[in-house]
Order: sequence, then structure tokens, then C-alpha cells
Amino acid sequence: MIGKWQVRLAGVMLSLAVTAGCGLGGGDDGVLKELGKDEKATIKVMYYDERSFYDQYGMLFSALHPNITVEVVSTQSIRYEEGVDMEAEMDKFIEEQQPDILMLSAEKLKTMAEDGKLYDLEPVMAQDKFDTETLLPGLVDYLKEYGGGKLYGMAPTFYSQAVFYNKDLFDEYGVPYPTDRMSWTDLLQLAQRFPTDGSDEERVYGLKAGYNSDLYDLGSSIGQTLELKMFNPEKQQVTIDTAGWREVYDQALAAIQSNSLYFERMNESMPEARTYEDYLLEDPFISGRLAMTIDSLYMMGQIEEAAEYFKNEPDKVVQNWAMVTMPVNPQNPEYGTNISLSEIFAINSQSPNTRAAWEFIKYVTSDEYARVNALSGVTGQLSTRTTALKDDEGRNKAALYALKPSMSNFYEDFGDLPDNFFSRYYQLATEELKKAEDGEASVSEALASLQEKAQAALLEEQQKEASAMPDPNNGG
Repeated sequence: MIGKWQVRLAGVMLSLAVTAGCGLGGGDDGVLKELGKDEKATIKVMYYDERSFYDQYGMLFSALHPNITVEVVSTQSIRYEEGVDMEAEMDKFIEEQQPDILMLSAEKLKTMAEDGKLYDLEPVMAQDKFDTETLLPGLVDYLKEYGGGKLYGMAPTFYSQAVFYNKDLFDEYGVPYPTDRMSWTDLLQLAQRFPTDGSDEERVYGLKAGYNSDLYDLGSSIGQTLELKMFNPEKQQVTIDTAGWREVYDQALAAIQSNSLYFERMNESMPEARTYEDYLLEDPFISGRLAMTIDSLYMMGQIEEAAEYFKNEPDKVVQNWAMVTMPVNPQNPEYGTNISLSEIFAINSQSPNTRAAWEFIKYVTSDEYARVNALSGVTGQLSTRTTALKDDEGRNKAALYALKPSMSNFYEDFGDLPDNFFSRYYQLATEELKKAEDGEASVSEALASLQEKAQAALLEEQQKEASAMPDPNNGG
């Protein structure tokens, strides 16, 4: 049975043949022809939903490209349920909807590139003299790595973190400022140079390192930076009981025991009935009681909001602050493991509207779009154009852009393990490492126990998956 998208595709292809060379795709010479002055096109864009698409991209693009009509195909129709093969559901969605522009993760970009389902962007980028000089350092190389050496997608935005620090506190206690590309060892040592006396509500803290105050989470953050792995998917082995992980968790335990760290959960004791003023000042960095915090673009917005509210009482809000890069792996100091791309736009290789699709990607990854969108404040994501974020006050906002995205994905191995294994692993890890935190076991003993129990859990989950699979010899 012929689907609607096939009918639409056949109609477009017929139209292309009639217009004889004025089409929306490439010509026989490989050149991607420009849209004619009065030529109109319609492109289907894969996105979360229509409203968020137009808020983020569609209104600006449509205003400047009135001859291109955008139809949004929402990914909300994809089933996100436990036990559902998400890869298969995504493939089914794309096959049925046939969007011209695909919104992909880096891993999905890789698999679709390997299957020959994406359009190579480099020739048209060269043809249109697309500027790559002001893009996030390493972005093109990162995307080409996932594309098997070719550039099949571009990302308008990315997520990054930095270390924010309060210069006044560093000056007050005679501690040297943090610097770009510090190691976790150096960062934690700086945090421990601040005093730890005083009540929880009034004292100074050296570093806010996350939400959970447990040993597992802090150690995992350090291990992620050092590109350590918890699993070997090829051998289906847990690899947590190693010298590298023992060193990491020893370091994390010493930092927690130093009482120099602040964790988000410490706010849970606050009364529910709070004023707006309480809300603005509940973060100790904003209220001037925290020397350093690991955060993203959102922190700048929170500081600005608080500063505006307390403009007649400026001393209530941190004033003299700046940023440095996230801690790095000393063996790989140019790369950041906390950088992620949530929206990579690619063109369907079967699209009959290649030129119009490229016009969209070209615009939303341009300096012009980055400049306008930086003023709108629609999203907490950063533009991949380094020209977008101004630093008139000398805060070193370049720290958010300074590191290249790392190919080392801390979570990539989880996809090769049974679906229910990670939740079991997380529970085992927090339980075993809590024993080390409580002094009931050494870090070495906790990791050895975790290794044994997690390996047994992995085997059990593998057996469950095997038994649930249909028997091919029994007509299943």
C-alpha cells in the first residue's frame, strides 16, 4: 500500500522534472542550486513539538525566508516506554514521516550515516562559503568523527559547564584564584583552603560539586573527567575495581570528609513557605557564601535576576565573580567531558528539498541567528557560534567555549548492557560506597565488593533477557 509520504515524494519528483533544472536538490554536476526568486518550497522538520520549534527557530527563520514553508513533525508520537526498543521506534517514525530535516543525537547520527541515510553537508558548505571559523572549537571534527569522516549534521546549540568563583572570598582568605584547565585534584585542594567553621546557614563553603552528597556521584564526576570506564561492553565485564577508580574514590572521600563541599540537598531542610527573596538567595554562591560552584549558563541568569531584585541592596548578591573551565584530564587537557549536543540537524538523503533544508540549517547555525537568539534568552543552551556570548564585564565567559567536545562518552557503554542493569548497578554502588563513607569499609573493600555483586547482577540480567527472547526454532 502506498503511503501519503510516497505520494508526496512522487509529486515533488514530478515537479522537479517539469521545472528542468530549477529544482530544490542538486544538479548532475553536484552543485546545489539556489532557490529561484519566486520559487517556493516546503520542508518537514523533525522536532519535539511545533510550539517549541517556532519559539526557538521557526519564527526567525520564517520571517527571513517567506518562500520556505516549514511543517513540524513532532517526536512526541514516539513511544517512550520501558521495554520498548527506542532505536526501532525512532527508525519507524522517520520512515513513516520522511522529514527533510532530522533532529538527531550524536549516536543516531552515527548509525544513520553508516546506513547511508544522510546528506553530506561539506560540498554545499564549501559552495556557499559557510564560515566555520567562529564555531565552537572542535565541533566540526567531533561531528565528522560520528559521521565516519564526513560532515552529516550541524548543531546550533550545545550545553557546557564552567567553574564560577567569587573573587572577593578568594581575596579575603588569601587563596589564589582557580585557573583554566585545572585538574580535579587542584580544584578540590583549593576548596579545602577555605574555613569550615560556623553554622550551616552562615558559614563559607569551598565548592558546590553537585546535587547528591554521596560518594558515588562525586567519584563518578571525577572519573568521567579522567575518561575512566565502569564497564567493558565487549567482554561484558564490570571494571570498577581498578587502581584508577580506587584513587578517584579515595580522593572524593577525602573531599567529602574535609567538610569543604556544599551539596544541593542541603537546601532540602529549608521551610516550604519561602519568600521570593529567600528563593533568590538560597544558592550560597549568589548570596556570597560559596567560593566556587560548578554550573552552566543558567547561573548567569540567576545572578542577574538576583542583582536586579536587590539593586538597592547590592551587597546581598555576589558582585565580583568570574569563571574558569571545568576540570580536565591532565592527559587530555584540550577536551571537556561535560560538553553535550542535544540537537544535531541533518538532512535526509531521500529529501527532494535539499536546498531548502540546507537554507534552514545554514541559518540556525549562522552568526546572525546566534546574535539575535542570544538576545532573546529563550533557552539555557549556548550557541555554537563563539561570537554570541559577550563578555563586557571581563567574567571570562570564554571558559564555556574553551574546551573541545570529547569523544569519550561516559554513558555510551550502558547501551550495550541489559536494560534493567544500570538501575541495579546504581543501587549497589551507592550502598557499597556508603559503607566506605561511613567508615565501615575501605574504598578498596567497597569497590571489590561492588565489582563482585555487580558482575553477578549483570549475569542475572543477561539471563533474564535471553529467556525472554523468542525461540527461533519454535516459530517465535
